[in-house]
Parts: sequence; structure tokens; C-alpha cells
Amino acid sequence: MAQEMLIVTGMSGAGRSTVAHALEDLGWYVVDNLPPALLPELAIQTSGSEISSLAVVVDVRGGKFFDALNNSLQTLKSKDVAFRLFFLDATDQSLVQRFESTRRPHPLHGKDRIVDGIERERAKLEELRSQADVVIDTSNLNVHQLEKRVGEIFSAGMLDAIRINVLSFGYKYGIPVDADLVLDCRFIPNPHWIPELRPLTGLTKEVSSKVLASEGVTEFVDSYVSVIRQMMPGYLREGKKYVTIAIGCTGGKHRSVAIAQEIARQLSVNKSEIEISAHATHRDVGRE
Repeated sequence: MAQEMLIVTGMSGAGRSTVAHALEDLGWYVVDNLPPALLPELAIQTSGSEISSLAVVVDVRGGKFFDALNNSLQTLKSKDVAFRLFFLDATDQSLVQRFESTRRPHPLHGKDRIVDGIERERAKLEELRSQADVVIDTSNLNVHQLEKRVGEIFSAGMLDAIRINVLSFGYKYGIPVDADLVLDCRFIPNPHWIPELRPLTGLTKEVSSKVLASEGVTEFVDSYVSVIRQMMPGYLREGKKYVTIAIGCTGGKHRSVAIAQEIARQLSVNKSEIEISAHATHRDVGRE
């Protein structure tokens, strides 16, 4: 049997093809648009083979066959097949723009508008999304950024380690839909109001030092990192190996960036038996 099966699904237009190609480049054996009813059979056929990393792309293109997915997942669980569910999402606006730019029809919009097809698909996938082990919102990611994110998560397969993405964002652009935890750091004095720091970002030493030196911030970050470490064994027991921690400030340029960098740095220093791989990404830097 394959070491682990990764089931890739999600909204049409959210980047499944890009993910499939990225996984292939990472050495995964990828099966695209497989009727979900065949998932248990595929697991049997790959049992004992040389395939160590197997990814299967399933989506609503399968029509009525897609409705069998939940039953197939239950069958995999009953047969003790190790698998993870990877869900790709994006905002309605992003999906509409992508379909309009490619001039391709949405698989569920029929004679209606594209947005109607998106609404039907979102309702159809709601329960599946709630079961996902990994959710990535691709609304603000280009092809290369999505490929990089896939590489960060799956470059070595789904190992017995927790992978943490510490994601900075600006509240005025919306809370990331793929966040597992959200931390508000708007209580910290804003470097935006310091003329010489305004054009800089939290990635610079000048801004980072100013943010981290603010009253109570060091204790705040240390306490939050401690709480995260206490949560990780529970996540691992529940089979959740990828966690997105969203750190927000007003514009996602100064405070949240500096705090995200520091949290990722501290989490990368392993102080427990559980291996933690942490990195920081910054959704809204450069957006102004």
C-alpha cells in the first residue's frame, strides 16, 4: 500500500491542476479526475508497490460519480488506509475572474451565470471542506506562489511532524479563510504613524525592532508560542499535520509581519519530542 494517500479536491478554478503538477514535480504519483468510487480499489492496487506518495485529484467534473466520495472515504477509513484530504478554496470574486479570463464554463453553471455554478459547488463541497486536513485559500496566490506553498507542505510527504504556516495579513483586506488560529496584534503601537518607518515593512530590522520592543510584546509572543506548543500534540493525535496561524494588523505591513516572523522563528527551535517545521508568509505586503 502507498505510504499515504493524498486526496486533492476543492473549488473549480482554485488551482487543482497547478497542485497536481507541483506534486508530480515533487515525486508524487498523481491520478487526476478519478471517479471516487475507485479510490478503495486504487489503494488495493498500489498496496506493496514502489509508490510511496500517491495523490488523487477528485472534483465535481466527475458529475454523479463525485457523490460517491463520502462513501469511498468511509471505506478507506474502515480498511485503515492512511489518507489526507487537501482542499483548495478561493473567494467567489477570484473564481469568477479566473473563469472569465480563461473563457471556460464552470462545470455546474449550466445555462445560468458563473456565480450560480460557484454557489452550487460551494454548497455541494461544504461538508467535505469541513473534513479537510489541509485547506489553502488561493485567492491571492499566483501559480508560482501556490507551487511554493505545496512544496513547503508536501516536499517530504506527510511526515510525522507538524508544519506551521504563520501568515500575516491586514484586517482591512479580510481574514484568511484557511486560518486555523487567528491572532490580533492591533494592540501594538503602529509604526505606520512614524514617518521614517511608514514606507518600510515588518521584514526590516528597523520596524521589527520597534514592534518587538513595544511594551508587553515579548511576553505576549512568548506566551502565545507556549500555547501553540501545548496544542501541537493534540493536533498530531487527531491527524492534523498542517496548521495555519494568521497574525493580523490593520494593513498587514508592519506589526503582523514582524510578529509572524518572530513566532515562526521561535517555533522553528524545537523544544519538544514533536518536530515542528514553521515558516512565515505575508499575504498583504506590497498590496498598498
